[in-house]
Amino acid sequence: MGNEVFVREIIPIDIKDGYLIDGFPYTGLANAIATESLVNTTSQFELAGVLDSELFPPISIVRDEVPSFPARILVNKDLKVAVFSSFLTPHESIHRDVARIMLKWASDHKCSFIISSSAIKSDDESPFVIGVGSTEVAKKKLQDANVPVLKNGTVPGIPGILLNEGMIANINVIVLLCKARDSGPDFKAGAEICMAMTKLVPGASCDLKQLLNEAEGIEQNLKQTEQDAGPLRDAIYG
Repeated sequence: MGNEVFVREIIPIDIKDGYLIDGFPYTGLANAIATESLVNTTSQFELAGVLDSELFPPISIVRDEVPSFPARILVNKDLKVAVFSSFLTPHESIHRDVARIMLKWASDHKCSFIISSSAIKSDDESPFVIGVGSTEVAKKKLQDANVPVLKNGTVPGIPGILLNEGMIANINVIVLLCKARDSGPDFKAGAEICMAMTKLVPGASCDLKQLLNEAEGIEQNLKQTEQDAGPLRDAIYG
């Protein structure tokens, strides 16, 4: 299988016409915090598969006594939602591979939308979310959810690749961008993104108070995992 990113499914997955949510951490940890919070506050998600690669750090993440791969696929069959959830930030050299496997997986499982997100730094006093859509259908989805659409800007990394490839292939990709102050904690931006996701995904819900309480803990866990994986990542990428 070489160095490419690949998926190992462990149970049958049926999310036809549903949603794939990208939960990889990018600039800051807001994206991962948002998706972890969504999973924690929306019931019935189960482990359905893992993402793996020779270029992922060789590490097991233990949570509540259970070992886990760094990157997992969590599925809610009732809502037809899959989350690509990761404890570790992917190295820039595999961003294209990760984006392509998401696009292929979503296509193979006949998903209607791919939703990604990231935090962008801003001078605004309070965080707020804007969106970008790869197609007219995706833009209308944002408008119907009362999420402002970005007119001009730059979206780097995996979310940007998803948008570009989605535009060419007519795949509905939505990227949520949370404008957050440079000095603000990631969990606040993550909470804003999570709330925006609930407007886009039917049946998903967030208890804002619980979300904020859990999000801060999630942020600390993610930062600790990144720190623990540092030496292994350095050994792979130099």
